[in-house]
Amino acid sequence: MKKFLVGYRFLIPLFFVFIISCNNATESVTSNERSLVRDSVQRMTNSIAEDISHNGPIAWLTYFENSPEFFMAANGQLVFPNIETAKSFINNTLVKIMPKIDLHWSNIQIDPLTNQLAGISAAFHEDIMDSTGKLTPHDGYFTAIAHKTTQGWKLHNVHWSGVVQ
Repeated sequence: MKKFLVGYRFLIPLFFVFIISCNNATESVTSNERSLVRDSVQRMTNSIAEDISHNGPIAWLTYFENSPEFFMAANGQLVFPNIETAKSFINNTLVKIMPKIDLHWSNIQIDPLTNQLAGISAAFHEDIMDSTGKLTPHDGYFTAIAHKTTQGWKLHNVHWSGVVQ
């Protein structure tokens, strides 16, 4: 009988760990909430394409989350390890070498993770104008995590992959 009770002594904490892990603090998202997140993040992606196409690359700073956790990678390389690096490069370099971008998304997928976070993926096409006026087409794939902040939806992190020509 004593061996039987010793065995249960280990099972009881395991049972509580199991119950706690099944009832963790992750936020469940209802069907209606998923729809609201999808719609609002879709509006943000539409605005990104419009603003970038109208205002040039400086418009990215409107959509990058102004947070120390922000980062951006491209083609498997970390390009901006934080928001300050992104601001500096875009303001001091990118706007000079790439004054105009015409951005178009296709096959946008939005995955609401919570009411405050959503995964985004999309194919993109850009016509990039350099400082001499030369247009270069660029195609690829974009992924990001969008975060709902007090300023609305922002890109918490971003990854671009270009099509190898």
